[in-house]
Amino acid sequence: MAEMKLYPLEEVLDEHFGNTFEKEVTDAVNAFRLGEVVRKRRLDQNLTQEELGRRMGVKKSQISKLERGDDMSLRSMRRVFRALGVESATLDLGAAGKVTLW
Repeated sequence: MAEMKLYPLEEVLDEHFGNTFEKEVTDAVNAFRLGEVVRKRRLDQNLTQEELGRRMGVKKSQISKLERGDDMSLRSMRRVFRALGVESATLDLGAAGKVTLW
């Protein structure tokens, strides 16, 4: 009969969930930071969430989601930053180079 190898629970959890959890946390933190930038830019321009929403053609609740980092798709980022007067943006992909988003 073949010998069975046993692994400690911590090792199994790290191997199967560790990287996924770390990535989710990193993604959430980055989305939160982007939301904070949106909020700061909006406040610097003395705009309410409702006013920014009008510029974008969305409701105030959508702006609230963006500022919390709940909806940080590239499409949403493009729309909100253009509405805030950010003319262009690039994404730094490290060794792969930079990509112009708009």
